[in-house]
Amino acid sequence: MAASLLDLALPAACPGCGAEGTALCRSCQRALQVRLRLPAGVPIGLPAPLPLPLVQLEWCAPFSGVVRAALHNLKYGGERRLAIPLAAAMAARWRQAGAGGALLVPVPVHSQRARQRGYDQAVLLAAGVSRALSVPWRATLERLRRTSPQFELGRQARRMNVAGAFAPRSSREAAVVAGKWIILVDDVVTTGSTLVACAEALYEAGATAVAGLTVARER
Repeated sequence: MAASLLDLALPAACPGCGAEGTALCRSCQRALQVRLRLPAGVPIGLPAPLPLPLVQLEWCAPFSGVVRAALHNLKYGGERRLAIPLAAAMAARWRQAGAGGALLVPVPVHSQRARQRGYDQAVLLAAGVSRALSVPWRATLERLRRTSPQFELGRQARRMNVAGAFAPRSSREAAVVAGKWIILVDDVVTTGSTLVACAEALYEAGATAVAGLTVARER
């Protein structure tokens, strides 16, 4: 009902073509499907083929054009409705290429940033992927300190920026991930430094394996 009222009060507009009445029109959704049928794994030639200790990394499309605009609107424009088609595309990619996974864990923003935005975009995406794949999700991790935006930093600085920045919210949350194959969920990956920092925290808590799933990857 809340979503219907929002659509009436403030109709959605596609960030790709501007079509009104839809968060992301059917035509522009094709931009999220460019990697759908590709085999699992990372193409040769990317700077970091697979950021260890991740056991797998999957994403839907390059971070450009329609996809970039959609993620910008979701992250900074308050357009939460975009989480629905984006999460659907992520689920489709994981269904095609994912090797496993018992629990989805969103990469958390800092609590102060979440309060400013009113939501955490990775939580919205994780919830959507969870519904599509019938895999549970849980906000297990917290960001211990407010880090600088990764896009402002170079490769080495990105690693240092997020090193040790994540941990389970409590001993109970740590126990939840112990012995499980975890799928980390985020909006975009570049060098993988943030996913690696989260994975290290999950492995320390006893996770068996940690993979990553994002909407986009920036080369």
